[in-house]
Amino acid sequence: MAAAVVGCQGVFHVATPVPSEDLTDPELQMLGPAVTGTTNVLKAASSANVQRVVVVSSMVAVEISPKDWPEGKVRDERCWSDREFCRSIESWYPVAKIISEEAALAYGQQTGLDVVTINPGLVFGPMLQPTVNTTIQFLIYFLKGGPDPVKNKLWHIVDVRDVADAMLLLYEVPEATGRHICAPHVISARDLLDLLKSMYPDYPCIANESILDRDHPAPMTSDKLKKIGWSCRPLEETIVDTVECCLRAGFLDHVGGETSCRFPPLLNQI
Repeated sequence: MAAAVVGCQGVFHVATPVPSEDLTDPELQMLGPAVTGTTNVLKAASSANVQRVVVVSSMVAVEISPKDWPEGKVRDERCWSDREFCRSIESWYPVAKIISEEAALAYGQQTGLDVVTINPGLVFGPMLQPTVNTTIQFLIYFLKGGPDPVKNKLWHIVDVRDVADAMLLLYEVPEATGRHICAPHVISARDLLDLLKSMYPDYPCIANESILDRDHPAPMTSDKLKKIGWSCRPLEETIVDTVECCLRAGFLDHVGGETSCRFPPLLNQI
């Protein structure tokens, strides 16, 4: 890690383990690597006199049952998810994001390293990799349909290209400090389904009956990021570009066929 950072003025730390199956040892398989990996990057950046480190966290470090936050109050960067609640329901990805972001900000305060964090929502948009990631699987499932129930929660969606722009902005703008929510488009699962049906009437889509109603907490705001010059694409543009990418890659083949499409279990936990 140290060799990779030598000579750099800025470092972007974007990775955290994402479970593809049930964990047998969350501390060993996910939580430890998330914090240790982040700390290793920060230590290497300190040794190399890096000017700023941008750490990618997640909306799951903001929105899940935050303590001491009024129910109807819009959630901003002061809002932290309840890590103990996430532990109690064994939702390990949010725990990993919470503790690694806390560790990154604490390291910056303790050492003087300039650390800023970004908390993206559900990331859609064109893919560079040849395989489907969890968030694109979400959209594919909505279009192709399948047997799994989906919670009618509020989803905060952002385009991957807008996340990249935000990360660069956070590196370049001196006034950027602390956390930055990057989740501009707020839509319920049921409203997203209606939107997809209107845009793609030839796809079967999930059934209305598979969406389980639940209370909607107050949404998050991305105003802090917008105040330093960030803007984003319309949601419809992001969806069109994502679907076109999936079509080219063959991820939307066999619609209505025997191949069962599944909803990512991780996304029903958050």
